[in-house]
Amino acid sequence: MAEQNVNIGHRAITVRGCRMHYSEAASDASEGTMILLHGSGPGASGWSNFKANLPVLGSRFRTIAVDMPGWGESDSAGPGGLDHASSLLDFMDALGIAQAALVGNSMGAITALIAASEHSDRVSHLVTMGTGSGPGPKLFSAGDGMSEGMKLLVQAYETPTPEAMKKLVTVMTYDSDRFGTDELAAERANAAVKNPVHLREYLERLRTGGPIGRWFDLEALQSMTVPTLLIHGRDDRVMSYEHSLTLLGYIPDSRLLLINRCGHWAQLEHVEEFNRAVVDFVSNR
Repeated sequence: MAEQNVNIGHRAITVRGCRMHYSEAASDASEGTMILLHGSGPGASGWSNFKANLPVLGSRFRTIAVDMPGWGESDSAGPGGLDHASSLLDFMDALGIAQAALVGNSMGAITALIAASEHSDRVSHLVTMGTGSGPGPKLFSAGDGMSEGMKLLVQAYETPTPEAMKKLVTVMTYDSDRFGTDELAAERANAAVKNPVHLREYLERLRTGGPIGRWFDLEALQSMTVPTLLIHGRDDRVMSYEHSLTLLGYIPDSRLLLINRCGHWAQLEHVEEFNRAVVDFVSNR
């Protein structure tokens, strides 16, 4: 896909007293607005999750990768936690965005599902990858317990060393020799220790009800009208693809792209296929 004439910039805006950082890519041919929502994990940010996707997606859409409060270069979320979906809508209002396609990875997918099910007029399309489907028993995965990947994620929050990050980026990917590199582990470790308050607040929220405030209502998804593309790695060790299968049964206008030899980061391990699928879906559905 063409990437020419794409301008990428890094900006910040104050939203209800919280400084929110974001990266934006756009071209003269922008067809609409797309917002990319990163996953959790120490050192995570919009740029770290989506820097490989921004040039291509930005060639077709005004594409914004935002750092949610408590992550990246955005302000602290506060000790009481937060509602990420409300933060997203406030962010859109601050930028004058009436409607956008939402693309969310893991934690970001949960935020996008809440926004799409409760405020469908603000969401034109929904793309999730590596999403959860909520607590409760599962046939093939950890159910109410923590997955292998989530256990390593929490350990990395508690001890954000390059060694802990190496274990984390390895479990996040299928081809860890190629994608779970020492360089990526060091990058995430450096980003994590840069904001120690983010680490402390995540662990506190984890103990008191979850990192993003709340889950979506599964039953409410049955009446959701937003066209939805569920992308999942067959080899995801953080969130089993069973979660996307569950959502496929609830969301009427949905389809599933299940990718073999793919872990939790489809947008990284299968970047070209991911970009093609997202552009095609948002442009033509």
